[in-house]
Amino acid sequence: MNTLTYRLLLLLALSGFAVASDAADPLPSWNDGDNKSAIISYVQKVTEAGSSDFVPQADRLAVFDNDGTLWTEAPLPLQVDFMFHEVKRRAAIEPDFAAEPMVKAALAGDTAKLLENHYAGLLKLLELTHTGITTDEFQRRVKAWIPSFQQPKGGKGLAGATFQPMLELLEYLRANGFKTYIVSGGGIDFMRVFAEQLYGIPPEQVIGSSMAVKFEMMNDAVPTLIKTNESLFVDDKLGKPVGIYRHIGRRPIFCGGNSDGDQAMLEYTTIDNPYPSFGLIVHHTDAQRETAYDKKPPASGTLIHALEAAPEQGWHVIDMKADWKTVFKK
Repeated sequence: MNTLTYRLLLLLALSGFAVASDAADPLPSWNDGDNKSAIISYVQKVTEAGSSDFVPQADRLAVFDNDGTLWTEAPLPLQVDFMFHEVKRRAAIEPDFAAEPMVKAALAGDTAKLLENHYAGLLKLLELTHTGITTDEFQRRVKAWIPSFQQPKGGKGLAGATFQPMLELLEYLRANGFKTYIVSGGGIDFMRVFAEQLYGIPPEQVIGSSMAVKFEMMNDAVPTLIKTNESLFVDDKLGKPVGIYRHIGRRPIFCGGNSDGDQAMLEYTTIDNPYPSFGLIVHHTDAQRETAYDKKPPASGTLIHALEAAPEQGWHVIDMKADWKTVFKK
């Protein structure tokens, strides 16, 4: 073998090795660094049979906030976009609906009116657009809205608002025997429409804010569930551990959030857990590719107290600008 041939074969071998190495990377959209290494190291130690840190598969539960953690919440949470979409759609065809004072305020762009009295106007719009209809009709309306959504810096539809690195993290955890859940302040009925297709998380593994649903036999023959405006449960802040307990009945060992509204869930997951645990906070630091905020978010919750608590509690703060090669789903 001459020198030139040897060098060509060596180059091909090294190229093949590089490709194989990239393919083996479970988090290709994450930059190499302490946070990526910590995630991989944690998953390896809790799944290694015989290890003192081994966690049985039944107890490998991972919970994630949705808005701001799995997908963007800027400039507005997507459920708010759906709500305003429904206001405009119905106002154009329902005179009585259009005559509602808060509908008029929304159509006129009177944000101050909607925010008065602790967001009373927004809550009224939420009631008008989310209750008094069957669960099947609500799902139909959400599905009809999805293709119209456009994230300004991402893409069209819900996929365009979703964080590619977090999709990879969900897949990596599931490939290692974890069961993944959404635990969000967003509406449970809203998220269950798309969670399985978008995140690979089935409806029964979605926990969110909810109101009572009542059962009726429509037309004396058709079993029907109707969304009401009664018994509001807010799955945020202190409500998140409660929601986890009610819906799952097991304590998670992995938790991802992005705001102070997730702090109680992070604490419940990581403090005094009998198993090794992992807490993760997505810090929105990338003004160019997404939106940079913590103390002054564009619409949703702040990230102040959880960020301050992170070093003491050992939670990993993900710097979106530094830790992610890409932000939105490819």
